[in-house]
Amino acid sequence: MTAAVDRARELPRPAPGWLARVDMGKLLAHLSLLLLVALWTFPTAGLLISSLRDKDQLAVSGWWTALTTSVTQGVTRVGTAEMQIEEGGRFVIRGNLFGTDTNKAIESFGLSNAAPAAAAAGQSLPMADGGAITVAADGGFEWVSDAAFTHTRGPRVFYVANIAPRFTVDNYIEVLTAAGVGRSFINSFTVTIPATIIPILMAAFAAYALAWMRFPFRGPIVALVVGLLVVPLQMSLIPLLSLYNGIANAFGAEDGKTYLGIWLAHTAFGLPLAIYLLRNYMAGLPKEIMESARIDGASHFKIFTGMVLPLSFPALASFSIFQFLWVWNDLLVAMVFLGAQESKLVLTGKLVSLLGSRGNNWEILTAGAFITIVVPLIVFFSLQRYFVRGLLSGSVK
Repeated sequence: MTAAVDRARELPRPAPGWLARVDMGKLLAHLSLLLLVALWTFPTAGLLISSLRDKDQLAVSGWWTALTTSVTQGVTRVGTAEMQIEEGGRFVIRGNLFGTDTNKAIESFGLSNAAPAAAAAGQSLPMADGGAITVAADGGFEWVSDAAFTHTRGPRVFYVANIAPRFTVDNYIEVLTAAGVGRSFINSFTVTIPATIIPILMAAFAAYALAWMRFPFRGPIVALVVGLLVVPLQMSLIPLLSLYNGIANAFGAEDGKTYLGIWLAHTAFGLPLAIYLLRNYMAGLPKEIMESARIDGASHFKIFTGMVLPLSFPALASFSIFQFLWVWNDLLVAMVFLGAQESKLVLTGKLVSLLGSRGNNWEILTAGAFITIVVPLIVFFSLQRYFVRGLLSGSVK
């Protein structure tokens, strides 16, 4: 009996099923990540598709129907008596319900709002001002009467039309050629690039000092930096502006709304996070290489520029992305420190003005919105490998 049990134990056991081999924690983490990617990707893809769609189709259907034909209703007035010509003893008024737009196709038309589909394309309907009107599928109409027309106002023609799928860059051309948009695009770069570089340079020096140099009150200074992370921007915006205006007036500056002011403002708001991220990263660098450098006689400046900065590039890139996205998409600080003057208006401010003047033009808004995220997307994807390394640094020893 004992020998049989021993032989049974020696027999190979069946391999566990695939479900038993799956790490449920890792599976849930991957599914959560996939969900986050989808939540971020779908709206971005929808915005891009909408910005490239024909404006008539965009007004009546969602981006997910971009490859299907849309149906819309419309109304337009046909020609007056001044447009008539005489042909063979009859009087004719010709034109097109769509003007120069040929992306629509008439399905049916009518002469009242109650019956917009009274006749199919190609058929005729009698007009109250005399004669009959025939509307073709391409929107072209011909109004023929035996007597001369005398009306001074063109009657309305209602129609039901199909809009074929069409993608175009006309929306982007219209946005980029609008008055002041190109200048605002340059202004955004003028604000964003220095407001990203200045806090990085200042924070790198401060982070190294807080991580590797010994001096009094280093601990309280680190605690103060951490505390500044939770200070709301809105609470410090007005005091900072008042302080800056006081300094500007003391030096005789007539207009305090300059690029220098907004650079310093963004630097002040970005420094706590920059110092916090860089200090934690630099503190995790191997202390052996620092000690070896000091034994060889290297100064702190030499160690910082020759060793710490190159090793800290992932952290620098991570903060660069955060700061660039924040400054590029900012409107509040820009309006406070630069005002609404046209020559210094940033891109977000210009798009807000377009929203007020052309809020019903969805094609303008979608194209303008995508233009604002193109540059941040390029920056993010260019530095995303360093961004990931910077976020994961120190997590695995």
